[in-house]
Amino acid sequence: MGRRLLLVALCLIGCTYLVTASALSGECKTVDNFFVYTDKNSPLNNFIPSGWMGDYGDLRMNDQATDEFVSGATSIKLTYTAKKTQGQGWAGIYWQSAQNNWGAKDTGVDLSKYNKLVLKAKGENGGEVITKMKVGGITKNVATGEAVAFPDSLDVESGPIRLTKDWQEYYINLVDQDLSSVNGGFAVIFNVDHAAGEQAIYLDEVYFTYDPNLKKEEARTNFPFYVYADSNSLDNHFIPSGWMPATAAKDLRLNTSWKNYAFSGDSSIRVEYKNESGTRWAGIYWQQPANNWGEVPNAGYNLQGATKLTFWARGDKGEEIINEFKVGGISSGEHIDSDSASIGPVKLTTEWTKYEIDLTGKDLSYVIGGFCWSTNIDVNDPEGIVFYLDEIAYE
Repeated sequence: MGRRLLLVALCLIGCTYLVTASALSGECKTVDNFFVYTDKNSPLNNFIPSGWMGDYGDLRMNDQATDEFVSGATSIKLTYTAKKTQGQGWAGIYWQSAQNNWGAKDTGVDLSKYNKLVLKAKGENGGEVITKMKVGGITKNVATGEAVAFPDSLDVESGPIRLTKDWQEYYINLVDQDLSSVNGGFAVIFNVDHAAGEQAIYLDEVYFTYDPNLKKEEARTNFPFYVYADSNSLDNHFIPSGWMPATAAKDLRLNTSWKNYAFSGDSSIRVEYKNESGTRWAGIYWQQPANNWGEVPNAGYNLQGATKLTFWARGDKGEEIINEFKVGGISSGEHIDSDSASIGPVKLTTEWTKYEIDLTGKDLSYVIGGFCWSTNIDVNDPEGIVFYLDEIAYE
Protein backbone atom coordinates (compact mmCIF):
# COMPACT_ATOMS: atom_id res chain seq x y z
CA MET A 1 0.00 0.00 0.00
CA GLY A 2 2.87 2.39 0.88
CA ARG A 3 4.52 1.70 -2.50
CA ARG A 4 1.30 2.60 -4.37
CA LEU A 5 0.91 5.89 -2.51
CA LEU A 6 4.53 6.76 -3.24
CA LEU A 7 4.04 6.10 -6.95
CA VAL A 8 0.93 8.29 -7.06
CA ALA A 9 2.81 11.09 -5.29
CA LEU A 10 5.67 10.85 -7.78
CA CYS A 11 3.19 11.05 -10.65
CA LEU A 12 1.62 14.24 -9.26
CA ILE A 13 4.94 15.94 -8.45
CA GLY A 14 7.11 14.92 -11.36
CA CYS A 15 4.99 16.04 -14.31
CA THR A 16 1.45 16.86 -15.43
CA TYR A 17 -0.61 13.67 -15.28
CA LEU A 18 -4.15 12.42 -15.11
CA VAL A 19 -4.43 10.24 -12.02
CA THR A 20 -6.44 7.22 -13.13
CA ALA A 21 -6.89 3.64 -12.01
CA SER A 22 -3.73 2.79 -13.92
CA ALA A 23 -1.80 5.19 -11.67
CA LEU A 24 -3.08 3.36 -8.61
CA SER A 25 -1.71 0.15 -10.04
CA GLY A 26 1.74 1.68 -10.40
CA GLU A 27 1.57 3.37 -13.83
CA CYS A 28 1.79 7.12 -14.59
CA LYS A 29 -0.37 8.23 -17.52
CA THR A 30 0.93 11.30 -19.35
CA VAL A 31 -1.45 13.76 -20.98
CA ASP A 32 0.45 15.05 -24.00
CA ASN A 33 -0.21 18.58 -25.18
CA PHE A 34 -2.34 18.81 -28.33
CA PHE A 35 -0.98 21.60 -30.53
CA VAL A 36 -2.85 24.02 -32.72
CA TYR A 37 0.48 25.63 -33.65
CA THR A 38 4.04 25.09 -32.51
CA ASP A 39 6.12 25.85 -35.62
CA LYS A 40 5.55 26.19 -39.38
CA ASN A 41 5.05 22.75 -40.98
CA SER A 42 5.44 20.97 -37.67
CA PRO A 43 3.87 17.48 -37.71
CA LEU A 44 2.47 18.32 -34.25
CA ASN A 45 0.20 21.08 -35.64
CA ASN A 46 -3.54 20.42 -35.74
CA PHE A 47 -6.43 22.46 -37.19
CA ILE A 48 -6.25 24.75 -40.24
CA PRO A 49 -6.56 28.59 -40.19
CA SER A 50 -9.17 28.56 -42.95
CA GLY A 51 -12.23 30.08 -41.26
CA TRP A 52 -11.87 33.77 -42.13
CA MET A 53 -14.78 35.86 -40.84
CA GLY A 54 -16.24 39.37 -40.86
CA ASP A 55 -14.03 41.93 -42.60
CA TYR A 56 -11.70 39.21 -43.84
CA GLY A 57 -10.14 41.68 -46.27
CA ASP A 58 -8.77 43.53 -43.24
CA LEU A 59 -6.62 40.56 -42.19
CA ARG A 60 -3.19 39.44 -43.25
CA MET A 61 -1.58 36.29 -41.84
CA ASN A 62 2.00 35.09 -41.94
CA ASP A 63 2.32 31.72 -40.19
CA GLN A 64 6.08 31.56 -40.67
CA ALA A 65 7.18 34.89 -39.23
CA THR A 66 10.86 34.71 -38.24
CA ASP A 67 11.31 38.11 -36.59
CA GLU A 68 9.54 37.03 -33.37
CA PHE A 69 9.02 33.59 -31.83
CA VAL A 70 8.92 31.79 -28.47
CA SER A 71 10.35 28.47 -29.58
CA GLY A 72 11.33 26.75 -32.78
CA ALA A 73 12.01 29.11 -35.67
CA THR A 74 8.67 30.74 -36.52
CA SER A 75 5.46 32.25 -35.13
CA ILE A 76 2.14 33.51 -36.49
CA LYS A 77 1.90 37.21 -37.34
CA LEU A 78 -1.61 38.63 -37.76
CA THR A 79 -2.15 42.15 -39.09
CA TYR A 80 -5.57 43.78 -38.75
CA THR A 81 -6.08 47.01 -40.72
CA ALA A 82 -9.50 47.91 -39.17
CA LYS A 83 -10.64 49.41 -42.50
CA LYS A 84 -14.05 47.63 -42.47
CA THR A 85 -13.47 46.25 -45.96
CA GLN A 86 -16.68 44.19 -45.85
CA GLY A 87 -18.52 46.74 -43.70
CA GLN A 88 -18.70 44.53 -40.60
CA GLY A 89 -16.52 46.37 -38.11
CA TRP A 90 -14.80 43.17 -36.97
CA ALA A 91 -12.72 40.31 -38.34
CA GLY A 92 -11.40 36.95 -37.19
CA ILE A 93 -9.94 33.58 -38.09
CA TYR A 94 -10.97 30.08 -37.00
CA TRP A 95 -8.47 27.23 -36.94
CA GLN A 96 -10.72 24.39 -38.18
CA SER A 97 -10.53 20.61 -38.09
CA ALA A 98 -10.83 20.47 -41.89
CA GLN A 99 -10.34 23.15 -44.54
CA ASN A 100 -13.27 25.63 -44.47
CA ASN A 101 -15.36 23.29 -42.33
CA TRP A 102 -18.25 25.36 -41.02
CA GLY A 103 -19.99 22.27 -39.66
CA ALA A 104 -20.69 20.35 -42.87
CA LYS A 105 -18.00 17.69 -42.29
CA ASP A 106 -17.77 15.17 -39.47
CA THR A 107 -14.15 15.91 -38.59
CA GLY A 108 -14.51 17.16 -35.01
CA VAL A 109 -11.69 16.10 -32.67
CA ASP A 110 -12.31 14.50 -29.27
CA LEU A 111 -10.30 16.59 -26.81
CA SER A 112 -12.13 15.44 -23.69
CA LYS A 113 -8.95 14.74 -21.73
CA TYR A 114 -7.96 18.43 -21.80
CA ASN A 115 -9.26 21.35 -19.72
CA LYS A 116 -7.25 24.33 -20.90
CA LEU A 117 -6.08 26.04 -24.08
CA VAL A 118 -2.77 27.88 -23.69
CA LEU A 119 -1.12 30.35 -26.04
CA LYS A 120 1.73 32.83 -26.09
CA ALA A 121 1.05 36.26 -27.58
CA LYS A 122 2.60 39.71 -27.96
CA GLY A 123 1.92 42.95 -29.80
CA GLU A 124 4.23 44.48 -32.35
CA ASN A 125 4.45 47.70 -30.33
CA GLY A 126 2.41 46.94 -27.20
CA GLY A 127 -1.17 48.04 -26.58
CA GLU A 128 -2.74 45.93 -29.33
CA VAL A 129 -6.08 44.31 -28.44
CA ILE A 130 -7.52 40.87 -29.16
CA THR A 131 -11.26 41.30 -28.68
CA LYS A 132 -12.02 37.59 -28.29
CA MET A 133 -10.31 34.22 -28.24
CA LYS A 134 -12.58 31.22 -28.72
CA VAL A 135 -12.69 27.45 -28.61
CA GLY A 136 -15.65 25.92 -30.43
CA GLY A 137 -18.72 27.92 -31.36
CA ILE A 138 -19.33 26.69 -34.90
CA THR A 139 -22.93 25.61 -34.42
CA LYS A 140 -25.13 27.43 -36.95
CA ASN A 141 -25.02 28.50 -40.58
CA VAL A 142 -24.31 32.23 -40.43
CA ALA A 143 -26.29 32.95 -43.61
CA THR A 144 -29.43 30.92 -42.82
CA GLY A 145 -29.35 30.58 -39.04
CA GLU A 146 -29.96 26.83 -39.36
CA ALA A 147 -28.11 24.32 -37.20
CA VAL A 148 -25.11 22.75 -38.93
CA ALA A 149 -24.88 18.99 -39.42
CA PHE A 150 -21.82 18.58 -37.20
CA PRO A 151 -21.70 21.37 -34.61
CA ASP A 152 -18.99 22.03 -32.07
CA SER A 153 -19.79 20.47 -28.71
CA LEU A 154 -18.79 23.66 -26.85
CA ASP A 155 -18.65 27.43 -27.26
CA VAL A 156 -16.22 29.16 -24.90
CA GLU A 157 -14.63 32.58 -25.27
CA SER A 158 -12.24 34.83 -23.40
CA GLY A 159 -11.22 38.47 -23.72
CA PRO A 160 -10.70 41.20 -24.51
CA ILE A 161 -6.98 41.29 -23.73
CA ARG A 162 -4.49 44.09 -24.29
CA LEU A 163 -1.09 42.80 -25.33
CA THR A 164 2.33 44.04 -24.33
CA LYS A 165 5.42 44.20 -26.54
CA ASP A 166 6.79 41.17 -24.66
CA TRP A 167 5.64 37.57 -24.93
CA GLN A 168 3.00 36.70 -22.33
CA GLU A 169 1.08 33.47 -21.65
CA TYR A 170 -2.73 33.49 -21.82
CA TYR A 171 -5.28 30.71 -21.51
CA ILE A 172 -8.93 29.77 -21.96
CA ASN A 173 -10.46 27.82 -19.07
CA LEU A 174 -12.23 24.69 -20.37
CA VAL A 175 -13.00 22.95 -17.08
CA ASP A 176 -16.30 21.00 -17.24
CA GLN A 177 -16.78 21.86 -20.92
CA ASP A 178 -17.83 19.24 -23.48
CA LEU A 179 -14.80 18.78 -25.74
CA SER A 180 -16.02 15.55 -27.34
CA SER A 181 -16.25 17.09 -30.83
CA VAL A 182 -14.14 20.17 -31.55
CA ASN A 183 -14.11 21.55 -35.09
CA GLY A 184 -13.35 25.19 -34.27
CA GLY A 185 -10.16 24.49 -32.37
CA PHE A 186 -9.17 28.10 -31.87
CA ALA A 187 -10.26 31.53 -33.05
CA VAL A 188 -9.06 35.10 -32.65
CA ILE A 189 -11.37 38.06 -33.27
CA PHE A 190 -10.65 41.78 -33.53
CA ASN A 191 -12.99 44.75 -33.79
CA VAL A 192 -12.57 48.31 -34.96
CA ASP A 193 -13.44 49.96 -31.66
CA HIS A 194 -10.75 48.07 -29.74
CA ALA A 195 -8.06 48.22 -32.42
CA ALA A 196 -7.94 52.03 -33.00
CA GLY A 197 -6.29 51.60 -36.38
CA GLU A 198 -3.97 49.04 -37.89
CA GLN A 199 -2.28 46.65 -35.48
CA ALA A 200 -0.08 43.58 -35.68
CA ILE A 201 0.17 40.74 -33.16
CA TYR A 202 2.16 37.53 -32.83
CA LEU A 203 0.98 34.10 -31.63
CA ASP A 204 3.06 31.04 -30.78
CA GLU A 205 2.82 27.77 -28.86
CA VAL A 206 -0.98 27.38 -29.03
CA TYR A 207 -2.02 24.08 -27.48
CA PHE A 208 -4.57 22.15 -25.43
CA THR A 209 -3.34 20.75 -22.13
CA TYR A 210 -4.53 19.32 -18.83
CA ASP A 211 -4.04 21.34 -15.64
CA PRO A 212 -4.98 19.35 -12.50
CA ASN A 213 -5.11 22.56 -10.42
CA LEU A 214 -7.44 24.52 -12.69
CA LYS A 215 -10.91 25.18 -11.28
CA LYS A 216 -14.14 26.03 -13.07
CA GLU A 217 -14.65 29.77 -13.45
CA GLU A 218 -17.74 31.21 -11.82
CA ALA A 219 -19.75 33.41 -14.17
CA ARG A 220 -20.45 36.80 -12.67
CA THR A 221 -21.11 40.32 -13.90
CA ASN A 222 -19.42 43.32 -12.37
CA PHE A 223 -21.17 46.68 -12.43
CA PRO A 224 -20.92 49.24 -13.87
CA PHE A 225 -21.07 47.18 -17.05
CA TYR A 226 -20.16 49.50 -19.90
CA VAL A 227 -21.58 49.71 -23.37
CA TYR A 228 -19.17 52.59 -23.93
CA ALA A 229 -16.61 53.95 -21.48
CA ASP A 230 -14.06 55.47 -23.82
CA SER A 231 -12.66 54.81 -27.27
CA ASN A 232 -10.70 51.53 -27.26
CA SER A 233 -11.54 50.82 -23.61
CA LEU A 234 -11.45 47.12 -22.73
CA ASP A 235 -14.50 47.79 -20.56
CA ASN A 236 -16.64 48.39 -23.67
CA HIS A 237 -19.26 45.74 -24.50
CA PHE A 238 -21.58 45.39 -27.49
CA ILE A 239 -20.81 46.67 -31.00
CA PRO A 240 -22.65 49.49 -32.86
CA SER A 241 -23.39 47.24 -35.81
CA GLY A 242 -27.19 47.27 -35.99
CA TRP A 243 -27.77 50.17 -38.38
CA MET A 244 -31.45 50.68 -39.19
CA PRO A 245 -33.16 50.58 -41.67
CA ALA A 246 -31.37 49.03 -44.65
CA THR A 247 -30.70 52.51 -46.07
CA ALA A 248 -29.02 53.77 -42.89
CA ALA A 249 -25.52 53.72 -44.38
CA LYS A 250 -26.58 56.61 -46.62
CA ASP A 251 -27.92 58.64 -43.71
CA LEU A 252 -25.56 58.07 -40.77
CA ARG A 253 -21.98 58.91 -39.90
CA LEU A 254 -20.64 57.38 -36.69
CA ASN A 255 -17.38 58.24 -34.94
CA THR A 256 -16.74 56.36 -31.70
CA SER A 257 -13.48 58.19 -30.93
CA TRP A 258 -14.52 61.85 -31.17
CA LYS A 259 -11.87 63.85 -29.30
CA ASN A 260 -13.52 67.28 -29.04
CA TYR A 261 -15.33 68.01 -25.75
CA ALA A 262 -15.87 64.50 -24.36
CA PHE A 263 -17.84 64.17 -21.15
CA SER A 264 -15.13 62.01 -19.57
CA GLY A 265 -11.94 60.36 -20.71
CA ASP A 266 -10.49 61.52 -24.01
CA SER A 267 -13.29 60.59 -26.41
CA SER A 268 -17.03 60.31 -26.97
CA ILE A 269 -19.39 59.07 -29.69
CA ARG A 270 -20.41 61.50 -32.46
CA VAL A 271 -23.51 60.72 -34.56
CA GLU A 272 -24.45 62.66 -37.68
CA TYR A 273 -27.87 62.03 -39.23
CA LYS A 274 -29.07 63.37 -42.60
CA ASN A 275 -32.05 62.13 -44.61
CA GLU A 276 -30.04 61.37 -47.75
CA SER A 277 -31.98 58.18 -48.54
CA GLY A 278 -35.46 59.64 -48.13
CA THR A 279 -36.36 56.92 -45.62
CA ARG A 280 -36.93 59.65 -43.01
CA TRP A 281 -35.76 57.66 -39.96
CA ALA A 282 -32.64 55.92 -38.69
CA GLY A 283 -31.11 54.31 -35.62
CA ILE A 284 -28.29 52.12 -34.33
CA TYR A 285 -28.26 49.07 -32.05
CA TRP A 286 -25.17 48.16 -30.03
CA GLN A 287 -25.23 44.35 -30.41
CA GLN A 288 -23.59 41.22 -28.99
CA PRO A 289 -21.98 39.97 -31.16
CA ALA A 290 -21.83 42.26 -34.19
CA ASN A 291 -24.88 42.12 -36.50
CA ASN A 292 -26.76 39.74 -34.20
CA TRP A 293 -30.50 40.16 -34.74
CA GLY A 294 -31.30 37.09 -32.66
CA GLU A 295 -29.79 34.37 -34.82
CA VAL A 296 -26.69 33.62 -32.70
CA PRO A 297 -27.16 31.12 -29.85
CA ASN A 298 -25.61 31.59 -26.39
CA ALA A 299 -24.54 35.13 -27.20
CA GLY A 300 -26.40 37.31 -24.70
CA TYR A 301 -24.99 38.82 -21.53
CA ASN A 302 -26.67 38.03 -18.22
CA LEU A 303 -27.10 41.47 -16.66
CA GLN A 304 -29.44 40.46 -13.86
CA GLY A 305 -28.83 42.76 -10.94
CA ALA A 306 -28.69 45.96 -12.98
CA THR A 307 -31.45 48.41 -12.04
CA LYS A 308 -30.78 51.10 -14.63
CA LEU A 309 -28.84 52.05 -17.73
CA THR A 310 -27.35 55.53 -17.59
CA PHE A 311 -25.76 57.58 -20.33
CA TRP A 312 -24.73 61.15 -21.10
CA ALA A 313 -25.82 62.98 -24.23
CA ARG A 314 -25.73 66.44 -25.81
CA GLY A 315 -26.69 68.05 -29.09
CA ASP A 316 -24.43 70.01 -31.40
CA LYS A 317 -26.82 72.99 -31.63
CA GLY A 318 -29.49 72.07 -29.07
CA GLU A 319 -33.13 71.15 -29.73
CA GLU A 320 -32.15 67.84 -31.40
CA ILE A 321 -34.85 65.23 -30.71
CA ILE A 322 -34.14 61.52 -30.28
CA ASN A 323 -37.42 59.62 -30.46
CA GLU A 324 -36.22 56.68 -28.39
CA PHE A 325 -33.30 55.41 -26.35
CA LYS A 326 -33.67 51.70 -25.68
CA VAL A 327 -32.31 48.60 -23.94
CA GLY A 328 -33.09 45.18 -25.46
CA GLY A 329 -36.01 44.70 -27.78
CA ILE A 330 -34.39 42.59 -30.51
CA SER A 331 -37.19 40.08 -31.10
CA SER A 332 -37.00 38.66 -34.62
CA GLY A 333 -34.75 35.58 -34.23
CA GLU A 334 -34.67 32.39 -32.19
CA HIS A 335 -32.30 33.82 -29.57
CA ILE A 336 -33.84 37.18 -28.74
CA ASP A 337 -33.51 39.74 -25.96
CA SER A 338 -35.19 38.63 -22.75
CA ASP A 339 -36.87 42.01 -22.21
CA SER A 340 -36.86 45.68 -23.24
CA ALA A 341 -37.10 49.16 -21.74
CA SER A 342 -36.94 52.64 -23.23
CA ILE A 343 -37.31 56.38 -22.75
CA GLY A 344 -38.23 59.10 -25.21
CA PRO A 345 -38.68 61.31 -26.97
CA VAL A 346 -35.74 63.25 -25.56
CA LYS A 347 -34.86 66.85 -26.52
CA LEU A 348 -31.13 67.48 -26.21
CA THR A 349 -29.31 70.63 -25.16
CA THR A 350 -25.77 71.71 -25.94
CA GLU A 351 -24.65 70.72 -22.43
CA TRP A 352 -23.82 67.19 -21.36
CA THR A 353 -26.89 65.80 -19.58
CA LYS A 354 -27.32 62.48 -17.79
CA TYR A 355 -30.25 60.25 -18.78
CA GLU A 356 -31.50 57.03 -17.24
CA ILE A 357 -33.51 54.02 -18.43
CA ASP A 358 -35.23 52.32 -15.49
CA LEU A 359 -34.62 48.55 -15.50
CA THR A 360 -36.34 47.72 -12.23
CA GLY A 361 -38.21 44.42 -12.56
CA LYS A 362 -36.88 43.73 -16.06
CA ASP A 363 -35.62 40.31 -17.14
CA LEU A 364 -31.99 40.98 -18.05
CA SER A 365 -30.91 37.34 -18.18
CA TYR A 366 -30.15 37.50 -21.92
CA VAL A 367 -29.21 40.84 -23.46
CA ILE A 368 -27.97 41.10 -27.05
CA GLY A 369 -29.27 44.58 -27.81
CA GLY A 370 -27.29 46.48 -25.22
CA PHE A 371 -28.27 49.98 -26.27
CA CYS A 372 -30.20 51.62 -29.08
CA TRP A 373 -31.30 55.03 -30.30
CA SER A 374 -33.66 55.99 -33.12
CA THR A 375 -35.04 59.23 -34.52
CA ASN A 376 -36.64 60.70 -37.64
CA ILE A 377 -36.19 63.79 -39.77
CA ASP A 378 -39.77 65.02 -39.28
CA VAL A 379 -39.11 66.10 -35.67
CA ASN A 380 -35.69 67.53 -36.42
CA ASP A 381 -33.96 70.08 -38.62
CA PRO A 382 -34.61 69.05 -42.25
CA GLU A 383 -30.90 69.57 -42.90
CA GLY A 384 -30.03 66.91 -40.32
CA ILE A 385 -28.63 66.76 -36.79
CA VAL A 386 -25.43 65.98 -34.91
CA PHE A 387 -25.41 64.65 -31.36
CA TYR A 388 -22.99 63.04 -28.93
CA LEU A 389 -23.06 60.13 -26.44
CA ASP A 390 -20.69 59.13 -23.64
CA GLU A 391 -20.43 56.91 -20.53
CA ILE A 392 -23.15 54.39 -21.42
CA ALA A 393 -23.36 51.85 -18.60
CA TYR A 394 -25.56 49.37 -16.75
CA GLU A 395 -25.58 50.04 -13.01
